[in-house]
Amino acid sequence: MNVMLPLKAETLVRVRSPETVMAHLHEHFGEHGLVSGEHGGWSVEFEIGKASVALRDGSLAFRVEAGDDTSLSFLQWSVAEHVNEFAPGEEPDIVWRGGTAPGAALPYFREMKVVRAVDVTPAMRRLTLAGENLGRFAHDGLHVRLLFSPRPGVTPVWPVMAADGRQAWPEGERPVARVYTIRRIDVEAGEIDIDFVLHDGDEMPGAQFGRDARAGAVVGMTGPGGGTLPPASRYVIAGDETALPAISRMLEEFPADARATVLVEIANDSERQEFAVKPGIDLHWLSRENRPAGSTTLLIDALRALNASHWPDELYVWAGCEHTAARAIRGFLKAERGLPKKRFLVAAYWRRGQAGEVEE
Repeated sequence: MNVMLPLKAETLVRVRSPETVMAHLHEHFGEHGLVSGEHGGWSVEFEIGKASVALRDGSLAFRVEAGDDTSLSFLQWSVAEHVNEFAPGEEPDIVWRGGTAPGAALPYFREMKVVRAVDVTPAMRRLTLAGENLGRFAHDGLHVRLLFSPRPGVTPVWPVMAADGRQAWPEGERPVARVYTIRRIDVEAGEIDIDFVLHDGDEMPGAQFGRDARAGAVVGMTGPGGGTLPPASRYVIAGDETALPAISRMLEEFPADARATVLVEIANDSERQEFAVKPGIDLHWLSRENRPAGSTTLLIDALRALNASHWPDELYVWAGCEHTAARAIRGFLKAERGLPKKRFLVAAYWRRGQAGEVEE
């Protein structure tokens, strides 16, 4: 990243063992970006910007730089989060100079309104959300976090910027958060499409909103998050219906010469969707034949059945599904296929019998 980044923020953080915290940060950030420099002072370049740290009079001097205020805020948040993680029990005093002022609206937050709804399949409903200034949501991430009212009739508070770069919450009832994929974005029109799987049960606020929301309904949105697929000679993509919006985006954004095997688990054949599949993409629909979601081994069985031609050295595997299935796939890729960590990403999108986001 040999370009001048116009935005920056700095902070000086005192911790009991700055060298130890710095070493942990060096190891962690090295897994997600390109680190250069010595342990007494180094920098790391990410896709969204740059972070630097140096020892200064027994404290850690941080600088983050980025091309836009959302990216800068994400870097501030990451530094604060990991300093607190690597200095347990200390609660270091982190105050940034530069960036979004404490108490101001988060640069990565938007209040959105429902403008349209359409049923894609019997169990998938698409809501079109309208908002302002959506350009930053069109790159560097497929996902957003939607913020729903905790219960009918309650207007939640929205998060604001904290002094340490993370989120702060005004007094009031906080919203319930769930992660979704941006199915389509039209920056000029100020619209984003989100596909909702219509789960059964009253403990699924996202499914409830997707099912019941009418034009004018308000929802908060933060993001974007999540990365894009790295370059590879071949891909294996696997997921259940909760991952289908993300898989749909991948299918659309694959280059014309991409080669991939795509395995999608659905409740039954009525849940199939029509996609413009490129010539090198081999798409397989795996029907549960109406068995409960999360109760089968369809995905791991299909992965095991792939022959040797599907597993070249420069392969990349992406999977998103129920927690138990994700664990099985992760174990298979590591123990049976011997794939290094950098060659796959397996995300647990949900856990059977449990509402809320999955903690890994």
